[in-house]
Amino acid sequence: MNRIELLAPAGNLEKLKTAIDFGADAVYLGGNKLNLRAAADNFTIEQLKEGLEYAHSRGRKVHVTLNVIPHDEDLVGVEEYLRELYEVGVDAVLIADPGIMSIVKEVVPELEIHLSTQANNLNYKSALFWHKVGVSRVVAAREMSLEDLKKLRKELPETCEIEAFVHGSMCACYSGKCLLSTYITGRDANRGTCTQPCRFKYHLFEEGETGDYQKITEGDNTVNLMSSKDLCMIEHIPELIEAGINSLKIEGRIKSSYYVASVVKAYREAIDKYMEDPKNYKFNPKWMEEIQKPSHRPYTTGFYFDEKIRQSYESSAYIQNYDMVGIVKDYNKETYVATIQQRNKVNNGDFVEVLAIKGDNKFTKVEDMRKENGEVIESANIPQMIFTVQCHDELKVGDILVKRKDI
Repeated sequence: MNRIELLAPAGNLEKLKTAIDFGADAVYLGGNKLNLRAAADNFTIEQLKEGLEYAHSRGRKVHVTLNVIPHDEDLVGVEEYLRELYEVGVDAVLIADPGIMSIVKEVVPELEIHLSTQANNLNYKSALFWHKVGVSRVVAAREMSLEDLKKLRKELPETCEIEAFVHGSMCACYSGKCLLSTYITGRDANRGTCTQPCRFKYHLFEEGETGDYQKITEGDNTVNLMSSKDLCMIEHIPELIEAGINSLKIEGRIKSSYYVASVVKAYREAIDKYMEDPKNYKFNPKWMEEIQKPSHRPYTTGFYFDEKIRQSYESSAYIQNYDMVGIVKDYNKETYVATIQQRNKVNNGDFVEVLAIKGDNKFTKVEDMRKENGEVIESANIPQMIFTVQCHDELKVGDILVKRKDI
């Protein structure tokens, strides 16, 4: 059985490295043009070069998004940008628009092209069309069921790969194509500046027989009519792999490094466990426990199965039970001193959980906290400050320290 690609989001260079360290086979990211996550940090060419070096030296790949639905003015400078991407060694680009694809084929014909989910590919005939004109991978529309994906795999040649979202935020529009934000705020979701009006609370009125209107209420008199639950398919890894999907994709370029690390690690372990021995595979509940810790909304299997309620009517807010408090930058085995870069406030004496790059997580106590110059401190409360702690449990560079919010 071929290795299944685990594809992770990389909103910035730190998240790219985190995704790769915790087990992603490939990452996808946005550069400074034509990508649908303007709110992410995104990558300059110099940052992209560093990210590519980090990925390629570890045998991983980098895909760059060019998946806006462009207007004429968005096409200015695209040729030069594509040449830059090709020259620095990008592995593939994701596109949704035939116009951009035609420019890719003209300017950098050797650059691999993946069809973005924004192209709304829902059937095998459409996928065959795109494959014949140069697409090597189709990212399935999020509205496809598992049975749809099986049919897609059956009808497509092996030279056309299938990528499908398996985890992360969803939206109440057609594979991301939405005009609500444009109409309400003037910010175009299809060009990377969505304000997420589907997460807003709304008043709902029902017209009566006499022409009067009755407010339909719930909770605080408003209802989250369109706020989708988050997609989560970690309990269905066997079905996904057996359906013939080549790449399992995690959403979340504007989410935290902690989210990337925990979700990637859980899916990596689940995939590897299945690939080791498919017949005797058992789901490990710890994987679900881990992906419940970073910010998330209630989970759904989306359109994969016949799930009736995919919306979170009560609230659009994230559930967040843990905070990431630091990243391990160094560990001295002789002195048992760990050097940490702060992410959220942590106090001397706090118990924290170590999200380990390899192996099971462990718990440790923050002791003998000091500044870089050796000055004793009681808390690390300055963003991204460097501090040291005593820790007799060996830590690895890149391990992440997290703390429950209620302790």
